[in-house]
Amino acid sequence: MHGFSLTSRATLFAICAGAAVFAVSLAAGANLVGALAAANGCAMLCWAAGRQVFASYADSLDAAIQRLARATNGDLLSAIPPEVGRTAPALAGAMDGLFRQLHGNFEHVHRLAMYDPVTALPNRISFQRSCEAMLATGRPGDISALFFIDLDRFKAVNDTLGHANGDVLLGMVADRIRGIADRHAAKPAKPAKAQPLTGRLAGDEFTMFFPALTDTEEIERIGRAIQHALSQPFALSDQEVRIGASIGIAIRPQHGTDLNDLMRAADAAMYHAKATGRGHAEYFTDTLATEIAARAKLESDLREATQKRQFSLVFQPQISAQEGHIVGAEALLRWQHPEGERLPAAFIQRAEETGLIVEIGEWVVESVAATIARWARLGIEKRMAVNISPRQIDHAQFFRRLRAAMHNAQAPAALLELELSETLAMTCSDEVIAAIEALRADGATIAIDDFGTGYSNLARLRALPIDRVKLDRSLIENVATHHEARIIAQAVISLIHGLNCEAVAEGIESAAQAQVLRIIGCDVLQGYAVARPMPEDIFLAWAQTPRMPLLSRAFAG
Repeated sequence: MHGFSLTSRATLFAICAGAAVFAVSLAAGANLVGALAAANGCAMLCWAAGRQVFASYADSLDAAIQRLARATNGDLLSAIPPEVGRTAPALAGAMDGLFRQLHGNFEHVHRLAMYDPVTALPNRISFQRSCEAMLATGRPGDISALFFIDLDRFKAVNDTLGHANGDVLLGMVADRIRGIADRHAAKPAKPAKAQPLTGRLAGDEFTMFFPALTDTEEIERIGRAIQHALSQPFALSDQEVRIGASIGIAIRPQHGTDLNDLMRAADAAMYHAKATGRGHAEYFTDTLATEIAARAKLESDLREATQKRQFSLVFQPQISAQEGHIVGAEALLRWQHPEGERLPAAFIQRAEETGLIVEIGEWVVESVAATIARWARLGIEKRMAVNISPRQIDHAQFFRRLRAAMHNAQAPAALLELELSETLAMTCSDEVIAAIEALRADGATIAIDDFGTGYSNLARLRALPIDRVKLDRSLIENVATHHEARIIAQAVISLIHGLNCEAVAEGIESAAQAQVLRIIGCDVLQGYAVARPMPEDIFLAWAQTPRMPLLSRAFAG
């Protein structure tokens, strides 16, 4: 039957019915003409009825097919055609159930794509789209405000109470922010287009956008409301948790008319609030605009510097406190900028913020390995100390690359010393420690830098593979003039010796300081009073000096 049309099927059905009537009539004794007449009449009636039924069924199928075509174009909400329900109720029910399920699935996917699952607030994409639409339809004279909110002590909650409780806290923060927006929206004479937007950008960063405000005083009130709401304690895991927030505020049209400008301005203001004490709100200013432009220019110049390799190393000698001869040098990075040499303080932080420190670090790795190999060939057995940045110490791969570079250059690891800041040493991962230990097994030495400025866990210090500890400048700057400073410095040196490490004092600015530090047991001295950082050729000449003449008084007697 599959090869017949509906009309053909109706005709075939009528013929079969007529034949059946003809056979029955003959069996009942009717004459041939009568039987034929009865059969013909029955066939005609059956053909007409069958054709009508099949035609109705065909129309409902056509309607069902058209409805399915509309569904493929996204229409999942229109009703199922009534003719389908009348002639094929099972099909109509199946289609309705399918469309409802698909609509629910699409709604779920849309919510996942546009809303943050932790807080149920619009995510970055959703917030930006809605905000852009509001800005596009707003009047040019409208005063708008964008608030960037960054929680101040959220990481501590995650670290102490766990990420599950951290997510609960984020939900509570979202509820308080949403409450501020709802109260503002509920004020009289607030049109729908002026309703505020809220969102969670990422991590512990939230945003609020108010498209049409009356004046800057209203912005002040909103900022105070946010600060007050987030400074109040949160009940979390049967305890009170206080976090607070740093807030950056950008205003349209003063700080920009499109979303990109406003977000950049609010973000800069928020970071300024964090840098100036946290727990308060800051407006974007012309000063911040100048700083942003300067950072952008610095980043552009740094990218060019990494491509053109505009960096060099200089070396500051380290001498034995007891004997006065050179024992090593600290390698210091310099940027040979077209407008003049730049010290690390002028660019390292920006390099770390932008990730360019990775490329710079790769250049340093190659240069250090090549320089140590060159020194070894010249018979200069003075160790080279290299500072490790926070960005580099987060990745064990950096130390593996350094080790591979040393092997490839055939540079003796015994001439390499890695300097880690005290704070970094307390937080580096087991994987990083293992990579450092591999270098140390090759012969390299490890030093803790800036000791005395961070929080040190003595058990952690004992577990680290370290050989030297460098006292911070603040511990030694007054040792020649203040008795208390000498007592503290001597105690720290004794502690370092108790860890079976050498004590290194950097920032020595006078022979008097060197004399005191030698007497109280310091092992190695470094600073401008010893020598300023110098190019490699000058350092190699100094390395042949048996005793440093500038400090002869410090070592007399």
